[in-house]
Amino acid sequence: MKLSQRKEQAREIFTILRELNPTPTTELNYNSGFELLVAVVLSAQATDVGVNKATAKLYPIANTPEQIVKLGEDGLIEFIKTIGLYKNKAKNVIALSQMLIDKHGSNVPATREELEELPGVGRKTANVVLNTLYHQSTMAVDTHIFRLANRLGIGKGKDVLAVEKQLLKTIPDEFLLDAHHWLILHGRYVCKARKPECEHCAITMYCDYFHSAKPHQDSALIK
Repeated sequence: MKLSQRKEQAREIFTILRELNPTPTTELNYNSGFELLVAVVLSAQATDVGVNKATAKLYPIANTPEQIVKLGEDGLIEFIKTIGLYKNKAKNVIALSQMLIDKHGSNVPATREELEELPGVGRKTANVVLNTLYHQSTMAVDTHIFRLANRLGIGKGKDVLAVEKQLLKTIPDEFLLDAHHWLILHGRYVCKARKPECEHCAITMYCDYFHSAKPHQDSALIK
């Protein structure tokens, strides 16, 4: 399918998703840029629900870089030990907090380069912060978006960077700012990995997966 056709397909998909949810946003709870950054770092290979439970106890005690550093690695672990990879995440959050103090006046930087210099912050985390906090039209490709982009056909690729680049080409500008959230939410609640709920999906008419000859044979995309 030509790029122009994929763009039109994406336009139809996001028009419907926008009608269903005009103001999508992250399900991570936060009240500041620093709280968002920490929550996103903690959310790697963890659920938003699990992260929110941990930060609900952590943030009333420590929610600034200075307070997190003062808490220390062992102290932080006590709050986040229910989250996967908590030891490494604690180490990274302490280190990134110190770097924010030393290099950024305790503020969360607004450029990809500066964000990716922070311990524990990769391209996906940087994209989430740039999009959610600074309202930049980035595309943070997680497992949900990787799966949906390939299933729908609007962002085919064998790795997350390829999918990110394809989506940025395919999705019309008017939808780019919120596209990340629409796809994540749709993947989380409707187009699930092992059992997509096509019968409850509003965009099946524009979905490659739904129209494929054997849609149940999707093993490559549900790993």
